[in-house]
Amino acid sequence: MSAGAASLILVTLAAVATFLLIEAWPAMTSSAAALDEKVGWLGTEANETLIATIGYLVFGTVLISAIALTIAAPLSFGIALFISHYAPRRLAAGLGYLIDLLAAIPSVVYGLWGAIVVVPVLQPFYQWLGSTLGWIPLFAPDPSTGEVSATGRVALSAGIVLAIMIIPIITAVTREVFLQTPVLHEEAALAMGATRWEMIRMAVIPFGRPGMIGATMLGLGRALGETMAVYMILSPGLSYLPSLLQAGQHNTIAAYIALQFPEANGAGVSALVAMGLALFVITLLVNMLARWVVSRRAEFSGAN
Repeated sequence: MSAGAASLILVTLAAVATFLLIEAWPAMTSSAAALDEKVGWLGTEANETLIATIGYLVFGTVLISAIALTIAAPLSFGIALFISHYAPRRLAAGLGYLIDLLAAIPSVVYGLWGAIVVVPVLQPFYQWLGSTLGWIPLFAPDPSTGEVSATGRVALSAGIVLAIMIIPIITAVTREVFLQTPVLHEEAALAMGATRWEMIRMAVIPFGRPGMIGATMLGLGRALGETMAVYMILSPGLSYLPSLLQAGQHNTIAAYIALQFPEANGAGVSALVAMGLALFVITLLVNMLARWVVSRRAEFSGAN
């Protein structure tokens, strides 16, 4: 039965990949001129070919997801450690329920909250970043105006909201992994005179490292494929600029598909499916990398 379930997963994955490849093939094999004639928004928005547009979107997707993961991973590990090894039992139970509840909130709610509440709150901080650290390319203001975006609908806002979205997921998984640490390992470390933090560093974290990596990749997977929150917050654009405080510079694959799909014709749908295929490949590569890292680390952890 287990072998059948595993085989079903592989068959489903192969079916999805085959569907995406078949649907994207007409756009992938068409010449740039023919595709641009059928799909007007490719030339209008990117002034480039389909491959170039996908390149812009891949860059934006990876950039915004990297921002989210950089913020979310350390916070999630800290929260998980607090719940599992520091908080009193009643408080830990309440925080655990709260984390599970936050993980179940729909992304459209996060998008509305981010656009209405978070972005206006962050705007003064962005202005301070632009005036203080504007010499760093990441925080450089718009060269034409010398100011950061006045709306706050920039890549950094999307990354922060995505970080808030994936913190509950990473925290919930990591907390369960930390709680699985053998009690004998913890007691042995404490019996040798280790403090609580030293016990966590020597026993809990080595045991839970593969699970931490898996939880991080799970959060990254949601960040890579998030649609509505990014669509509602980000002012879209296509470029390779690393500027996080300039509007109209970046977009993600999922948000771009949601933006263009309602008015796409047959060739346009094929082009959008090609973009979806690129996102599928990125997600697959990320998961393969995670499995490789976990397999290398597992023999050195207490998970075995």
